[in-house]
Amino acid sequence: MRFSSFDHMLSHYASVTPDAIALQFDKGGRQQCSFAALFEAVRQKAEIFSASGKRCIGILADGSFDCVVTVFAANLAGLQIVMLDAAMPSATLKGSIPYADIDCLWGDDELCEELRPFLTKGPAGDYADQMLFFTSGTTSSSKAVTLTGKSLMNAAWNGSQKLPLSPDDTLLCMLPLGHVFGFVCGLLWGLSCGSCVALGRGARHYMDDCIYYRPSVLSVVPSLLGFLIAQDCLGSSVRQILIGAGDCPLSLINAVQAKGIRVSFGYGLTETSSGVAISTKGDPYAMEICPDDTVTIAPDGEILLEAPTCIMRGYYKMQKDTEEVLSGGVLHTGDIGYLDEEGLLHLTGRKKEILVLPNGTKIYLPEMEGRLSSLLGTQELAVALKGGRPILVIYAPENTEAEIRKAIRPLTDELPRGQQITEIILRATPLPRTATGKIQRYKIHIPNQNEGETAQ
Repeated sequence: MRFSSFDHMLSHYASVTPDAIALQFDKGGRQQCSFAALFEAVRQKAEIFSASGKRCIGILADGSFDCVVTVFAANLAGLQIVMLDAAMPSATLKGSIPYADIDCLWGDDELCEELRPFLTKGPAGDYADQMLFFTSGTTSSSKAVTLTGKSLMNAAWNGSQKLPLSPDDTLLCMLPLGHVFGFVCGLLWGLSCGSCVALGRGARHYMDDCIYYRPSVLSVVPSLLGFLIAQDCLGSSVRQILIGAGDCPLSLINAVQAKGIRVSFGYGLTETSSGVAISTKGDPYAMEICPDDTVTIAPDGEILLEAPTCIMRGYYKMQKDTEEVLSGGVLHTGDIGYLDEEGLLHLTGRKKEILVLPNGTKIYLPEMEGRLSSLLGTQELAVALKGGRPILVIYAPENTEAEIRKAIRPLTDELPRGQQITEIILRATPLPRTATGKIQRYKIHIPNQNEGETAQ
């Protein structure tokens, strides 16, 4: 069933299947909440928000039961919601708050107290149903994408038409709700189908949550899937896994299929409220286009997308940036691919100068390479992927690796661990370039580069 809002979804199931379990979670022990109880909890908290006089709430999403209730309640009360990743560097969060017009916070008390001095008066005007998700980029390249509860519910419906869940399913949500893939495919996908969603207990419990909750369905990013396979954490209850938010090596997919688990690969963007295409059979990289979406391929191979029910309103307070990618209802994704004879979408690379890590985080290459060039005093360098982690390729005949590591420390120290340079490859010759001086990334040789990775 297609729902027009979070409230529409919750009220429907509270009426039709009031005693069915909507959420399982851990709060001093395993607990569960029916659809009727969830609907009532959201209503009560919405009344508090409505009386608060606040306009925009920043939610430091921790994936808890209280977090889910807060999101749905703030939306029902008409507040603009900004989904924040509590794992982001403090300096980034402090810059995000005034940019997004946040006037109140929810989340960890200590972190909220640290961030409170940066609160603003809230946005002027009516921003009901509006939700902001930051693209998973780095520093200034990360933008707040303006979505709505309605567009997110449409995205959940879109995906469920290709991969339907039943009321007997339990979807384990191990992904951060502060990112749109986790919010839609880890939460709304299950609830919109009347299924139970088990809220994961965080990274410390990745190894045992499949036993604790006995889910039938998982949604994961490639790095998480790799961990679950390596630690043999996929229990016998799991029948379906949805992979998204990054390139996934075929070896991981083969390992899952060897366990008799159905695997689907999804392609989507924050700008489209998540899913655009999903593989449902045969080749996991051959994806069916979701019902509300239309994909065309530009002459240069770029994937162009029309998704009227799911498309973003724009980048928050960034009209010029919005116009660069969205024109006449057509989103220029920056991704390269093709449609086969059956109309299935295949991804082949990225047009934009962005690296996508296995956890879905994006690294904006011009920004990172610009910082590195300033620190090292040379432009003869490039950042690439190896083993799912960033590496530095550099032509610096007069410098040792130790000297280079010391020089770039001001940058690496401020980056999250997963985005730090893990290896330095010293070239004997300058980097390959076009006649106009642009680096030819595809010609950069990365020794022992993993299957499925590119040096874009």
